[in-house]
Amino acid sequence: MGVGRFVYTPILPLMHAGAGLSAGAGANLATANYIGYLLGALVGILAPALVRSRALLRISLVVLTGTLAAMPATHDTAVWFALRLLAGVTSALIFVIAVSSLLSRLREYPAHLPGWAFGGVGAGIALSGLLVLVLRPVADWRAAWWASAALAAVLAVASWNLRPEARPTTTQATQAIQANADQAHEATTVTAAAADSSHAPRTHRWFTALFASYTLEGVGYIIAGTFLVAAIEQSSPGPLGGGAWVLVGLAAVPSSALWARLGRRWSRPDLLLAALVVQAVGIALPALIGGAPAALVSAVLFGATFIGVSTLALATGAHLEFPRSVALLTAGYSVGQILGPLVVAPLLHHGYQQALVLAASVVLVAAVAAAVLRIGFPHHMVVVRATAPVRQPAPTESAADAGSHR
Repeated sequence: MGVGRFVYTPILPLMHAGAGLSAGAGANLATANYIGYLLGALVGILAPALVRSRALLRISLVVLTGTLAAMPATHDTAVWFALRLLAGVTSALIFVIAVSSLLSRLREYPAHLPGWAFGGVGAGIALSGLLVLVLRPVADWRAAWWASAALAAVLAVASWNLRPEARPTTTQATQAIQANADQAHEATTVTAAAADSSHAPRTHRWFTALFASYTLEGVGYIIAGTFLVAAIEQSSPGPLGGGAWVLVGLAAVPSSALWARLGRRWSRPDLLLAALVVQAVGIALPALIGGAPAALVSAVLFGATFIGVSTLALATGAHLEFPRSVALLTAGYSVGQILGPLVVAPLLHHGYQQALVLAASVVLVAAVAAAVLRIGFPHHMVVVRATAPVRQPAPTESAADAGSHR
């Protein structure tokens, strides 16, 4: 999934030079992929039975690989748009199925272990960036797409036998029905004091700030995630842009596990604020300073935070116990990703530096919203319930852990 979704970033400069792709058309192709990703995520939410389908996983692996191989077969922008849209849909389906399988089988393990698995996205970014970097001196954009398809095919074979989340057994279903009946009986006998809604903290204010922060992060992060390589290569021609993208992937590999461990010492709102500020600095560096050192530091800061922000935001939403928090936050983030390339498209006629400055500014606004989230945040929520309480995620749990328990 890391290859299929993100290899477009290092190949984009090659398509500008060799395929005649304009900056505006490049932004549109990026938007197509993000629209597809939102559609695929919605399928996973609305049809949860598909998350347990091994056939759908394998079909998605084949189709995603095929979209990469088909890109050099045409110069038609409309066909490219359709291929990137389809790549987005299948990327989301693969991610949803893989994460569901991961969490269903690692629930009793330390929270950092799923974090390392999420680092597979970063590994895909690093591998695809390294592949394009090696091919660039001797091949064109077509060869880069074909090579990325070959890489995706190898990884698809390696993941072919991944077991999706197991279907509930008849015994499990019976136990669930009985548990629901027991809880309904308890609800009819609850005392007035326990039923008093004044005991429950109002989480709307904090969730609104979190939703605004995470949606703005979707806008800012995706601008950098799409145009960072092109922006670096515009000011420093040569292999620096591709090398920076490899660093983004390498920094992303341990990031989710690292942020989960930091949660032992600091609260999630504090960590979210810190990650957003660090990411904004990383995005702005190539535009404000330029040169190789700034580009490489930018890559490390960006790679170390963009998965971590998702981990922290989704875990915070689960902690607040806001209804359908994970789905709402994911939808807002996805809409932000769609808007990002469209917002900066008019600025691309003057280069990519202005786009990065705008992206950094948006992420800083997201940090401001995260700062609002910290004010009076209910770190230890005590809610009196009529039924058995939902297990609260521990401070060391990753976002996906919290989402699975919710």
